[in-house]
Amino acid sequence: MPTSAPPPALSPLMTAAPVPPWARRAAAATLWASMPSALWRFAVLVGVPLGLAESEYDSMLIPGWGYLVLPLLSAVQETLAFLTLGLVRPWGEVWPRWIPRLRGHRIPVYAAVVPAALGAVACTVYGALFVWTTLHADMEVSQWGEWLINACYVPMVAWGPLLAVVTVHYYRRRTRGWTHADGDRR
Repeated sequence: MPTSAPPPALSPLMTAAPVPPWARRAAAATLWASMPSALWRFAVLVGVPLGLAESEYDSMLIPGWGYLVLPLLSAVQETLAFLTLGLVRPWGEVWPRWIPRLRGHRIPVYAAVVPAALGAVACTVYGALFVWTTLHADMEVSQWGEWLINACYVPMVAWGPLLAVVTVHYYRRRTRGWTHADGDRR
């Protein structure tokens, strides 16, 4: 019975097993699904007219810490969406060099899968609830402003399911059962 040889050593430019184009596109789509709402919040922050009544801007931009909430929420949201790329890139499989004692070692599958799976559930719930409340909010907004809010927030509904699909692919790709030449299970 022929046996398959273990794959070559993992380079910084190569994942342990090939990543199909659909998985790369799904991971990249998480960034695109979350970006419109983040950009919308930044536009609110800098005072771009988005069809909202002045009272709506005032309620979002509370003096003091309130001015930090919108950019922090947007930055955290995009950072978390960016981490989805780690599920299809080499840096999601090997600890980076700047982490002492872990550098160069394989990232345990569950160390990536568990947070990603929890994130997929959270993003699905967050996206659905946020879109629901945004679409049903009693805001003073013009017709084009309402269209713009919908266009910016409805894509967030796709974030959680996209993350879930990429997470399942990562898990299946990393747990095929073969071992690397250095003895690490892949």
